[in-house]
Amino acid sequence: MEIRERLKEFTVQDDRLGAVSFFGTFVVYFATLYGAIVNQGTWYILIPMMVLNGLSAVRLYVLQHDTGHASLFKSRKHNDWAGEVLSVVTFAPYAAMRHNHNMHHSHLGNLEHRETGEIHTMTVREWNEAGFWERLQYRLYRNPFVLIPLGSLFTYFIRYRWPKSALSMWKSVLLHNVAIFSYMGVLYALAGWGGVLIWFLASFFGGMVGVFMVYLQHNFEDTYWDRRPDLDPRLAALQGSSALDLGWWMDLASANIAYHDIHHFNARIPHYNLRKCHQMIRAEYDLPTIEWPEAIRSFSLKLWDEEQERLVPFPKNQTQGAVPAE
Repeated sequence: MEIRERLKEFTVQDDRLGAVSFFGTFVVYFATLYGAIVNQGTWYILIPMMVLNGLSAVRLYVLQHDTGHASLFKSRKHNDWAGEVLSVVTFAPYAAMRHNHNMHHSHLGNLEHRETGEIHTMTVREWNEAGFWERLQYRLYRNPFVLIPLGSLFTYFIRYRWPKSALSMWKSVLLHNVAIFSYMGVLYALAGWGGVLIWFLASFFGGMVGVFMVYLQHNFEDTYWDRRPDLDPRLAALQGSSALDLGWWMDLASANIAYHDIHHFNARIPHYNLRKCHQMIRAEYDLPTIEWPEAIRSFSLKLWDEEQERLVPFPKNQTQGAVPAE
C-alpha cells in the first residue's frame, strides 16, 4: 500500500485529545512559572521549575504549529482561536507564523528557495566562491555556541516582533506585540522584576531547545536538497526531514515534532498521532532514525555538497573544498 494511504487513518483529529493537550500544557506552564517565582530563594526548586516551564513553552509552540496546519482540532475556527491564544506565550504572531511555515513546507529541499527554511545552508560551491568576511559570518552563524543561544534570543524575542512576510498582516502582528507586552506588564504587576527575569530566563532556555530541535529537523548528513525539475517532494519530506529518537521525555516536551519526516509527508497528522504513526510504518518503510550521538555530530556538518548529495563539514584546508563527514 502506498505510504500516503497508510497515513490517512492518522489524520483524524480528536478534539478531546487536542483539548487535554492544549489545556494540560497551559496548566503545566503556569504552574511551573508560579512555582519558580514563589521559590526564588530556593535554587533546587527554582531551577527545575524554570526548566519545566521552558520545556512546556516548547510544547505550546508545537501546539501552535499544529493549529497553523489545522490539525490540533477538527474545526478551522477552533484551531485559529487556539493559535492566537498560544501566540502570546510562544512570541510567534499566529497569522505570520502560519504563512511562513506553510512556505517552508512548499519549498522543502529546494536549493533555489532556501530563504523559506529556518536554518540557512550554503553549498560547497558557494563556500568556495565566498570571500573572507562572508565565510567568517557563516562560520559564526553555524557555530552551535552562537546559533543556539543567539538564535533563541534573535528568533523569539526580536525577529518574531516583525517576522518575514509581516507587511501583509501588520495589524495582526501589531496586536500580537501589544498582547505580549500586556502579558509582561501583568507579570511585572504580580511578581515584580524578579518574576519577569524568571519568565525571560525560562523562555530563553525553551527557545534554545526549540532552535536545537529545528536545526536537527533538516540538518543531518543524509538529508535532501535538489533543484527543479529534479526535486522530488516525496524524498524531500521523508529523506530531507529527520526522525529523532531522543527519548520519551523529549517526545513529551516537543509534542512528538521530532518525528518530522512523517509530519512533512502529511502535515495534517496531529501531534498526538505522530509517534504511533511513525512507529507503525518505521520498519515497513525502513525509515531512518537519528539518536543522540548522530544528533550531536550533526552540528559539525555545515555545507551541502551537490556532488556527494550530503551535508559535509567545513574544509580543513581553506584552499580546498569541503570534505565528506567521517
